[in-house]
Amino acid sequence: AADKIRLIPQDFFAELCEQIIQHLNHKIPGINTAELCQRIQTSGVDISIGDLAKVANTLSFLFSTAASNNLSTEELVTSLGSGVSTLPKHAVQVIRHVWNEQGKAIAVSEDARATATVGQFVDMKWKLGVAMSSDTCRSLKYPYVTVTLTVADPSGQITDKSFEMTIPQFKNFFRQFKEMASVLETV
Repeated sequence: AADKIRLIPQDFFAELCEQIIQHLNHKIPGINTAELCQRIQTSGVDISIGDLAKVANTLSFLFSTAASNNLSTEELVTSLGSGVSTLPKHAVQVIRHVWNEQGKAIAVSEDARATATVGQFVDMKWKLGVAMSSDTCRSLKYPYVTVTLTVADPSGQITDKSFEMTIPQFKNFFRQFKEMASVLETV
């Protein structure tokens, strides 16, 4: 991960660290590495989404481990310096600053994070479509609903999950959502 961190400009690295801290503090549901990666690539840096996700996971592990061990800023920076592969100076400076400013808040919320082992729902989009024809059938006129769920997994990575449903399947899906809503109103 240290090799990949060297590629990331300081301002983008600082933004990534801020997003990770906010995620660990439950202020945002996750880190949108795809969007951040696109912006980094637009600035002229050649880094893949997978590599950026690895960096984000490493930093998330670093901050959450430091929080669970209740490390001070100096203890964290000292432990970073004693690692096998040393981080670039700009990265250590950013980590020092972010941890100094917001590290204590993570330590407080770390107990709550231990209970969250499933992903978090972020957004849902849907659209109605009609299949007009195919290679094997000239006239389908078959309506369907495409649903895209945006979720943040426990590590904070935001992904989209899409699926299609027939109209009867969508009606059943909608009915189940109405049942959940009515149960939630009683709580």
